Amino acid sequence: MTNTTRRRAILTGSTFEEQIGYARAVVDGDWVHVSGTTGFDYSAMTISEDVVEQAEQCLRTIGAVLAEADCTFADVVRVRYLLPERADFEPCWPVLRRCFGDVRPAATMQVCGLADPRMRIEIEVTARRRAADPGA
Repeated sequence: MTNTTRRRAILTGSTFEEQIGYARAVVDGDWVHVSGTTGFDYSAMTISEDVVEQAEQCLRTIGAVLAEADCTFADVVRVRYLLPERADFEPCWPVLRRCFGDVRPAATMQVCGLADPRMRIEIEVTARRRAADPGA
């Protein structure tokens, strides 16, 4: 596969991206590195209190970023789940399975503190774009 794409940043307009100085994702050749994404609706900067709703919002944001990078969840090779509370992970499994169940990326779940106490889950993914025509 020929790497003809230059490095570019994808922004969502999140105030966090501006205040901290990072991109929601970086496309570097065939690789797409999506930053840790929380349950915030970044357009409104609102967040649900429910961890499952937060997981769904994380995946909506990630899905939109992947699409902007010409990818889908099928291109994800690595996913990391970060949660302050271990007990919050299992309720999210059905939501996560909908995106990753057939893809089976390498995955890690880590219990750790997040930047804002309202955040109950953060998801980070790495994807590799596939050739448009694998037979080419």
